[in-house]
Amino acid sequence: MTTPTTTELFRDFVMPTYGRFDLELVRGEGTRVWDETGKEYLDFGAGIAVCSLGHCHPAVTKAIADQAATLIHISNLYRNRSQGELARRIVEIVGLGGKVFFCNSGAEANEGLYKLARKFGAPTGRYEIITFANSFHGRTLGGISATAQEKVKIGFAPLVEGFKHVPFNDLAALEAAIAPTTAAILLEPIQGEGGINPATAEFLRGVRALCDRHNLLLFFDEIQCGLGRTGDWCAWRSIVSQGVEPDAVSWAKGIANGYPLGAFWVAERDAGLDDEGTDRGPLCNLLGPGTHGTTYGGSPLCSMVGLTVLSTIEQERLLENARKMGFYLRSSLESLNLAAIRQVKGIGLMLGIELNDLPAKESDSSTPALRMTKELMREGMLVIPSGERTIRLLPPLNIIKADADEALSILNACLRASADPES
Repeated sequence: MTTPTTTELFRDFVMPTYGRFDLELVRGEGTRVWDETGKEYLDFGAGIAVCSLGHCHPAVTKAIADQAATLIHISNLYRNRSQGELARRIVEIVGLGGKVFFCNSGAEANEGLYKLARKFGAPTGRYEIITFANSFHGRTLGGISATAQEKVKIGFAPLVEGFKHVPFNDLAALEAAIAPTTAAILLEPIQGEGGINPATAEFLRGVRALCDRHNLLLFFDEIQCGLGRTGDWCAWRSIVSQGVEPDAVSWAKGIANGYPLGAFWVAERDAGLDDEGTDRGPLCNLLGPGTHGTTYGGSPLCSMVGLTVLSTIEQERLLENARKMGFYLRSSLESLNLAAIRQVKGIGLMLGIELNDLPAKESDSSTPALRMTKELMREGMLVIPSGERTIRLLPPLNIIKADADEALSILNACLRASADPES
């Protein structure tokens, strides 16, 4: 009996829920990964903004090994010190008081926000959440209902009711959509899956003002853009430094460098009155015992890894590095003046290269983003497509100039060659 290849194992035993690239990765170190043939790749996808410290960072490896040898899991019926310490660190990062709930993924973190909005609005019959065109909020039934992209909804009707979609960065459309049933507004300060689209400072200020005027909750989905990727702990502060304070924020991806962990923070603001006119106390206490839970979230192991990642980002001054390297990459790409590039978007190390239409090739009639992703992969560089014409650069926050220069060299060569249909 012959040993099946990895491709054969996936074909025969793994559900086909992903459009996978023809690549089997076996090892990683820093900004590099290697496939089964030994070929090396410069990884500017980082697990889709997950590996903030790169692959196999020594501090993360040690934290996992040490904690695994001490205590991996206990029920959330009990307390564990590392969960409390991680919650305190996140509250300090936000700087607005409040409390944190831990889960396993970004989709789960957003599910907590949906429940918070409904709990908040229940006494007055409000339950609706407004989200924005080209958003992405996860693959659960609630997540695809919240996501304003029709392609993720196909085949899953009836969807969860209570979500309304309006154009992004359009305050007039948002104000017109607010109804007596509206409870909250949910947005990504920088849309990741939708093409690397940052909110404007004017928009964020306007959304906060509308929430204040109508007593709505303001939620930020920072699952992809948060915790250092933009050069700030909180991505919205890379857009507007003051005057905008959310009521809740969701995170995942880069929080634990690949170990499954999600979280959402909730502010201390007053939650209002219940059905009987009794003060419900602070919003961060609204989801009380029996209203929300998880089996694995906030375990000793994942909490210790999260603490290690956040402390390493701080110790290695990676916020500053993300700003510096992000500026260098963006300005260098813009200075290339390539016909293939429509624009470079994003903040820090969350960058998108929006492509013009590329000359057709008989061998590949896919979208510009997918085609360029595959061409870069052939040249030894991994990026992530976003929509039909944007490729994302999401490298580890600790990249050095040599990594950036190598990436720019590969991008320059591939983008120039893409203008020639015979290349």
